[in-house]
Amino acid sequence: MKTRWIPCAALVISALAAQAAGEGEWMSLFNGKDLTGWTPKIKGHAPGENFGNTFRVEDGMIRVRYDGYESFGNKFGHLFFHRPFTNYRVRVEYRFVGEQLKGGPGWAVRNSGVMVHGQSAESMGKDQDFPVSVEVQLLGGDGTKRRTTGNFCTPGTHVVIDGKLVTQHVINSKSETFHGDQWVTAEIEVRGNSIRNFINGVEVLSGTDPQLDEKDNDARRLLEAGAAKMVTHGTISLQSESHPVDFRKVEILELAE
Repeated sequence: MKTRWIPCAALVISALAAQAAGEGEWMSLFNGKDLTGWTPKIKGHAPGENFGNTFRVEDGMIRVRYDGYESFGNKFGHLFFHRPFTNYRVRVEYRFVGEQLKGGPGWAVRNSGVMVHGQSAESMGKDQDFPVSVEVQLLGGDGTKRRTTGNFCTPGTHVVIDGKLVTQHVINSKSETFHGDQWVTAEIEVRGNSIRNFINGVEVLSGTDPQLDEKDNDARRLLEAGAAKMVTHGTISLQSESHPVDFRKVEILELAE
């Protein structure tokens, strides 16, 4: 039995490896030197205007910093990769550092996110806070209280959880809480109308059928411009919400349909 089992296991491993190879390879979405391929969009400013040098590449990392601000002033920002995606896994390694910028909202302490299935930077209004998208919320703990990460937030959208349309804005995951400045790996698997969130390799939340919220002003503008209600593709962007954060890796693996 032992001599027969080893070849079978080898065949299974070989088949899985071939399947993975057919889906391509992980690639970095930034070159480690500058923001080539990325577009910042900060509230009150045009796409491409990186107010206060908010988004920058230093020491091979994308960093979100606020030393060019006097106070936050609700200047929510997003850094958009230049092309949309449909079926993929995106993986980021992130950590929160330092103190929140003066004037940032209380809920934004140690708070950032990866927006998926988003609108383009160019289609956002000048004073729009967030792109219409599904946000995979990244949160750090305060040192004592439980605070999950890998949650869903839904600016201008809704998602279906366990067969039911959920219209609340924040949907908590079942992740651990990560205190301090430790690095955390978030991976998001997006396959058309399905989104699954993983934190340090553990699945913590999933949803399906992301769709535009007809009651939301920003989403309604997209619908009026001809966008489909059901969202199956879109942009990826990283958030700026008033707390410094580092992204050590931003990688993507495109998947077969």
